[in-house]
Amino acid sequence: MLLAGSRPGGDPFARAHNVASKAEIVVAGVPMVTRVAETLLGCVGIARIVVLAQEPEALRPLLPPSPRIDLQRSAGTIAATVRRFAESDLAPWPLFVTTADHALLTSDTVAAFLADVRASDDVAVGLVSKAVVRRRFPDNKRTWLRFGDGDFTGANLFALTGTRAIEALAFWAEVEQDRKKGWRLVAKLGPGLLLRTLLRRLSVQGALDAAGARLGVTIRAVPLGDPLAAVDVDKQADFELATAVLEGRA
Repeated sequence: MLLAGSRPGGDPFARAHNVASKAEIVVAGVPMVTRVAETLLGCVGIARIVVLAQEPEALRPLLPPSPRIDLQRSAGTIAATVRRFAESDLAPWPLFVTTADHALLTSDTVAAFLADVRASDDVAVGLVSKAVVRRRFPDNKRTWLRFGDGDFTGANLFALTGTRAIEALAFWAEVEQDRKKGWRLVAKLGPGLLLRTLLRRLSVQGALDAAGARLGVTIRAVPLGDPLAAVDVDKQADFELATAVLEGRA
Protein backbone atom coordinates (compact mmCIF):
# COMPACT_ATOMS: atom_id res chain seq x y z
CA MET A 1 0.00 0.00 0.00
CA LEU A 2 1.43 3.34 -1.06
CA LEU A 3 -0.43 6.08 0.80
CA ALA A 4 -0.58 9.21 -1.34
CA GLY A 5 -3.62 11.04 0.02
CA SER A 6 -4.04 14.38 1.74
CA ARG A 7 -5.36 15.09 5.19
CA PRO A 8 -8.79 16.73 5.51
CA GLY A 9 -8.63 20.43 4.68
CA GLY A 10 -5.71 20.13 2.30
CA ASP A 11 -1.99 20.52 2.85
CA PRO A 12 -0.37 24.00 3.15
CA PHE A 13 2.99 22.45 2.27
CA ALA A 14 1.59 21.16 -1.03
CA ARG A 15 -0.03 24.52 -1.77
CA ALA A 16 3.30 26.24 -1.16
CA HIS A 17 4.73 24.06 -3.95
CA ASN A 18 1.76 24.78 -6.25
CA VAL A 19 0.49 21.21 -6.37
CA ALA A 20 -2.76 19.63 -5.21
CA SER A 21 -1.24 17.05 -2.88
CA LYS A 22 2.03 16.41 -1.10
CA ALA A 23 2.65 13.29 -3.19
CA GLU A 24 2.97 15.50 -6.28
CA ILE A 25 5.72 17.73 -4.87
CA VAL A 26 8.78 17.60 -7.12
CA VAL A 27 12.04 16.80 -5.31
CA ALA A 28 15.23 17.03 -7.36
CA GLY A 29 13.24 16.96 -10.57
CA VAL A 30 10.94 14.00 -9.82
CA PRO A 31 7.51 13.94 -8.08
CA MET A 32 7.74 12.12 -4.76
CA VAL A 33 5.05 9.57 -5.59
CA THR A 34 6.96 8.69 -8.77
CA ARG A 35 10.16 8.10 -6.82
CA VAL A 36 8.54 5.86 -4.23
CA ALA A 37 6.56 3.86 -6.82
CA GLU A 38 9.74 3.25 -8.82
CA THR A 39 11.55 2.15 -5.66
CA LEU A 40 8.78 -0.31 -4.79
CA LEU A 41 8.74 -1.73 -8.32
CA GLY A 42 12.39 -2.58 -7.82
CA CYS A 43 11.81 -4.45 -4.56
CA VAL A 44 11.93 -8.23 -4.57
CA GLY A 45 8.95 -9.66 -2.70
CA ILE A 46 6.44 -6.92 -3.55
CA ALA A 47 3.98 -8.43 -5.99
CA ARG A 48 1.56 -5.56 -6.40
CA ILE A 49 1.44 -1.86 -5.53
CA VAL A 50 -1.83 -0.13 -4.71
CA VAL A 51 -1.64 3.67 -4.62
CA LEU A 52 -4.36 5.24 -2.47
CA ALA A 53 -5.40 8.88 -2.73
CA GLN A 54 -8.56 11.00 -2.57
CA GLU A 55 -8.18 11.80 -6.28
CA PRO A 56 -6.30 8.75 -7.54
CA GLU A 57 -6.71 9.48 -11.27
CA ALA A 58 -4.84 12.75 -10.81
CA LEU A 59 -1.76 10.72 -9.90
CA ARG A 60 -1.92 8.28 -12.81
CA PRO A 61 0.26 10.42 -15.14
CA LEU A 62 2.93 10.50 -12.43
CA LEU A 63 3.16 6.73 -11.97
CA PRO A 64 5.40 4.37 -13.94
CA PRO A 65 3.43 2.35 -16.51
CA SER A 66 3.26 -1.09 -14.93
CA PRO A 67 0.58 -3.79 -14.63
CA ARG A 68 1.73 -4.19 -11.02
CA ILE A 69 0.43 -0.72 -10.07
CA ASP A 70 -3.22 -0.09 -9.24
CA LEU A 71 -5.00 3.06 -8.08
CA GLN A 72 -7.76 3.17 -5.46
CA ARG A 73 -9.62 5.92 -3.64
CA SER A 74 -8.58 6.50 -0.05
CA ALA A 75 -10.75 7.18 2.97
CA GLY A 76 -10.67 10.35 5.07
CA THR A 77 -7.73 9.40 7.30
CA ILE A 78 -4.67 7.18 7.09
CA ALA A 79 -6.00 4.69 9.63
CA ALA A 80 -9.40 4.49 7.95
CA THR A 81 -7.77 4.04 4.55
CA VAL A 82 -5.51 1.22 5.68
CA ARG A 83 -8.30 -0.50 7.61
CA ARG A 84 -10.83 -0.30 4.78
CA PHE A 85 -8.31 -1.67 2.32
CA ALA A 86 -7.09 -4.39 4.69
CA GLU A 87 -10.65 -5.62 5.20
CA SER A 88 -11.43 -5.71 1.48
CA ASP A 89 -10.96 -8.45 -1.09
CA LEU A 90 -8.30 -6.26 -2.74
CA ALA A 91 -5.74 -6.94 -0.03
CA PRO A 92 -4.16 -10.37 0.20
CA TRP A 93 -1.99 -10.76 3.29
CA PRO A 94 0.68 -9.85 4.19
CA LEU A 95 0.58 -6.10 3.55
CA PHE A 96 3.48 -3.68 3.43
CA VAL A 97 2.56 -0.02 3.94
CA THR A 98 4.56 3.11 3.21
CA THR A 99 3.94 6.71 2.22
CA ALA A 100 4.44 8.79 -0.91
CA ASP A 101 6.44 11.46 0.95
CA HIS A 102 9.26 8.95 1.53
CA ALA A 103 11.40 10.51 -1.21
CA LEU A 104 14.67 9.01 0.08
CA LEU A 105 13.37 5.46 0.46
CA THR A 106 15.62 2.83 -1.12
CA SER A 107 14.95 -0.73 -2.19
CA ASP A 108 17.74 -1.87 0.15
CA THR A 109 15.93 -0.34 3.13
CA VAL A 110 12.64 -1.96 2.12
CA ALA A 111 14.43 -5.31 1.74
CA ALA A 112 16.09 -4.96 5.14
CA PHE A 113 12.76 -4.15 6.76
CA LEU A 114 10.85 -6.99 5.12
CA ALA A 115 13.61 -9.49 5.88
CA ASP A 116 13.22 -8.71 9.58
CA VAL A 117 9.43 -9.19 9.66
CA ARG A 118 8.42 -12.47 11.28
CA ALA A 119 5.31 -14.50 10.62
CA SER A 120 4.50 -14.19 14.32
CA ASP A 121 4.34 -10.38 14.10
CA ASP A 122 0.80 -9.11 13.65
CA VAL A 123 2.28 -5.66 13.10
CA ALA A 124 5.90 -4.68 12.44
CA VAL A 125 6.97 -1.03 12.66
CA GLY A 126 10.15 0.41 11.18
CA LEU A 127 12.06 2.70 13.55
CA VAL A 128 15.34 4.59 13.31
CA SER A 129 17.34 5.50 16.39
CA LYS A 130 18.47 9.04 17.10
CA ALA A 131 22.08 7.82 17.09
CA VAL A 132 21.72 6.52 13.52
CA VAL A 133 20.12 9.75 12.28
CA ARG A 134 22.59 12.02 14.06
CA ARG A 135 25.61 10.28 12.55
CA ARG A 136 24.64 11.58 9.12
CA PHE A 137 22.32 14.50 9.90
CA PRO A 138 23.42 16.02 13.22
CA ASP A 139 21.10 19.02 12.93
CA ASN A 140 17.98 17.36 11.53
CA LYS A 141 14.85 17.91 13.62
CA ARG A 142 12.46 14.97 14.03
CA THR A 143 9.74 13.86 16.41
CA TRP A 144 11.56 11.59 18.89
CA LEU A 145 9.92 8.86 20.94
CA ARG A 146 11.93 8.44 24.14
CA PHE A 147 12.45 5.03 25.74
CA GLY A 148 14.82 3.38 28.17
CA ASP A 149 17.05 2.12 25.37
CA GLY A 150 17.20 5.38 23.43
CA ASP A 151 15.24 7.82 21.30
CA PHE A 152 13.57 6.68 18.10
CA THR A 153 11.65 8.14 15.18
CA GLY A 154 9.26 6.43 12.82
CA ALA A 155 10.26 5.35 9.31
CA ASN A 156 6.77 5.17 7.75
CA LEU A 157 7.32 1.47 7.07
CA PHE A 158 4.75 -1.00 8.37
CA ALA A 159 3.98 -4.67 7.83
CA LEU A 160 0.59 -6.18 8.61
CA THR A 161 0.78 -9.95 8.42
CA GLY A 162 -2.85 -10.98 8.89
CA THR A 163 -6.35 -10.11 10.04
CA ARG A 164 -5.33 -9.75 13.70
CA ALA A 165 -3.59 -6.52 12.68
CA ILE A 166 -7.02 -4.95 12.18
CA GLU A 167 -7.30 -4.60 15.97
CA ALA A 168 -4.24 -2.36 15.93
CA LEU A 169 -5.73 -0.35 13.05
CA ALA A 170 -8.89 0.24 15.08
CA PHE A 171 -6.78 1.71 17.89
CA TRP A 172 -4.77 3.79 15.42
CA ALA A 173 -8.01 5.30 14.12
CA GLU A 174 -8.80 6.51 17.64
CA VAL A 175 -5.43 8.15 18.26
CA GLU A 176 -4.30 9.24 14.80
CA GLN A 177 -4.68 12.92 15.61
CA ASP A 178 -2.02 12.47 18.32
CA ARG A 179 0.47 10.65 16.09
CA LYS A 180 3.11 13.36 16.60
CA LYS A 181 2.68 13.37 20.41
CA GLY A 182 4.10 10.11 21.67
CA TRP A 183 3.06 10.58 25.28
CA ARG A 184 -0.59 11.01 24.27
CA LEU A 185 -0.47 7.79 22.27
CA VAL A 186 0.90 5.92 25.27
CA ALA A 187 -1.63 7.53 27.63
CA LYS A 188 -4.47 6.04 25.58
CA LEU A 189 -3.20 2.61 26.66
CA GLY A 190 -3.39 3.34 30.38
CA PRO A 191 -1.69 5.41 33.09
CA GLY A 192 0.64 2.57 34.16
CA LEU A 193 2.19 2.25 30.73
CA LEU A 194 2.41 6.05 30.44
CA LEU A 195 4.25 6.34 33.76
CA ARG A 196 6.74 3.57 32.94
CA THR A 197 7.39 5.15 29.55
CA LEU A 198 7.85 8.67 30.92
CA LEU A 199 10.29 7.32 33.51
CA ARG A 200 12.09 5.43 30.72
CA ARG A 201 11.63 2.12 32.46
CA LEU A 202 10.60 0.46 29.21
CA SER A 203 12.61 -0.25 26.10
CA VAL A 204 10.92 0.54 22.82
CA GLN A 205 10.12 -3.16 22.36
CA GLY A 206 8.93 -3.40 25.95
CA ALA A 207 6.49 -0.56 25.30
CA LEU A 208 5.24 -2.24 22.11
CA ASP A 209 4.87 -5.54 23.96
CA ALA A 210 2.76 -3.84 26.60
CA ALA A 211 0.70 -2.00 24.00
CA GLY A 212 0.19 -5.19 22.03
CA ALA A 213 -0.94 -7.03 25.15
CA ARG A 214 -3.61 -4.39 25.73
CA LEU A 215 -4.78 -4.64 22.11
CA GLY A 216 -4.51 -8.40 21.76
CA VAL A 217 -1.90 -8.28 19.00
CA THR A 218 1.83 -8.76 18.59
CA ILE A 219 3.69 -5.57 17.65
CA ARG A 220 7.41 -5.56 16.99
CA ALA A 221 9.91 -2.81 16.34
CA VAL A 222 12.19 -3.30 13.35
CA PRO A 223 15.28 -1.11 13.86
CA LEU A 224 16.79 0.25 10.65
CA GLY A 225 20.37 1.27 10.07
CA ASP A 226 19.67 3.70 7.22
CA PRO A 227 19.33 7.34 8.39
CA LEU A 228 17.50 8.19 5.14
CA ALA A 229 14.62 5.99 6.32
CA ALA A 230 13.84 8.61 8.96
CA VAL A 231 13.35 11.48 6.51
CA ASP A 232 9.79 11.91 5.28
CA VAL A 233 9.24 15.14 3.38
CA ASP A 234 6.40 16.94 5.09
CA LYS A 235 7.94 20.36 5.68
CA GLN A 236 10.27 22.72 3.83
CA ALA A 237 13.37 21.79 5.84
CA ASP A 238 12.85 18.13 4.90
CA PHE A 239 12.33 19.14 1.26
CA GLU A 240 15.63 21.01 1.23
CA LEU A 241 17.45 18.13 2.94
CA ALA A 242 16.02 15.51 0.55
CA THR A 243 16.90 17.68 -2.44
CA ALA A 244 20.46 18.08 -1.20
CA VAL A 245 20.82 14.33 -0.64
CA LEU A 246 19.45 13.42 -4.07
CA GLU A 247 21.69 16.01 -5.72
CA GLY A 248 24.73 14.67 -3.88
CA ARG A 249 25.19 17.74 -1.69
CA ALA A 250 24.43 16.18 1.71
